Amino acid sequence: MGDFRAVTSVLDLAGIFVFALSGALQGVRKRFDVVGMAVLAFFTAVGGGVMRDLFIGVQPAAFRDAGYLLVPVVATVIAFFWHPQVERAMPGVLVFDAAGLGLFCAVGTTKALYYGLAPLHAVLLGVCTAVGGGVIRDVLSGEMPTLLYDRQLYAVPAMLGSTAMAVLYTLGVRGFVATLSSAVLAFTFRILAMRYGWRAPLARGISGLSR
Repeated sequence: MGDFRAVTSVLDLAGIFVFALSGALQGVRKRFDVVGMAVLAFFTAVGGGVMRDLFIGVQPAAFRDAGYLLVPVVATVIAFFWHPQVERAMPGVLVFDAAGLGLFCAVGTTKALYYGLAPLHAVLLGVCTAVGGGVIRDVLSGEMPTLLYDRQLYAVPAMLGSTAMAVLYTLGVRGFVATLSSAVLAFTFRILAMRYGWRAPLARGISGLSR
């Protein structure tokens, strides 16, 4: 029980921090003021986790832990002073979003398995946890959600990380090592997908139209 709480609390907050940074930087890119950046950071960071907890049937951690409210504020302040230039914000959005996706898919799957969901359901919930915040961020900032046009960049890494976490958990490998390993797998695949252009067919079509 103690190990589970440590893993979910620490890594959940880490995921919230990097996801909040991606949301705040998206606000920089869209030329939002600091309040708009903070709102975008908050919903990006806690959206997936709230959906996960409500689905499991437990009180969302964001409703009872001040850290889940303070971390997005800290991330907004960092983004506000760190990247005032709009043209420099996009690389940070992508990297931090990839890190948040990796952590959330692993932590979401771990939490779902701990509360008794079947492995397949836990994997799907881990994916929803990971992509939910990014979808909310894109919608609030007026962007087409990445999930709709680039599944290989977004959904596939989350599925790999969640599946790896479910397999490790079933084999009895749990705790920080298992969760971080799954998160790193998802993060690495997404970074490679961005680096080498592994895009879904629909994404290639949209990219072609935009040129």
